[in-house]
Amino acid sequence: MKEDIKIKYRGKAYPCCTSLTMDIIGGKWKTVILYHLREGKLRYNELRKAMPTVTERTLSLQLKKLEEDKVITRKVIYNKPPLKVFYELTDLGTTLLPIVQAIADWGDTVVNK
Repeated sequence: MKEDIKIKYRGKAYPCCTSLTMDIIGGKWKTVILYHLREGKLRYNELRKAMPTVTERTLSLQLKKLEEDKVITRKVIYNKPPLKVFYELTDLGTTLLPIVQAIADWGDTVVNK
């Protein structure tokens, strides 16, 4: 019997590279967040307006998860109230852009058939 080879990344074991990738970008909103951040940093409210059907709680949780996975960074500007919070892709997050673009292109293809 063949033994399952597991990939270990940040304390988690995965059966294959696809499982790892889907853990990081899978779900309904993570890829959408990455798509909107592809042009540069955005404030929380800008993301919220770009994704009107996502709940605030879900958006916050997905942003935290992407930040934990080192795909995005959260920067807080403290100069004067109100605080400004920006999100942007890390170098690791930028490597996901071809995948995100391929997903977006596939969606355009389906719509235009």
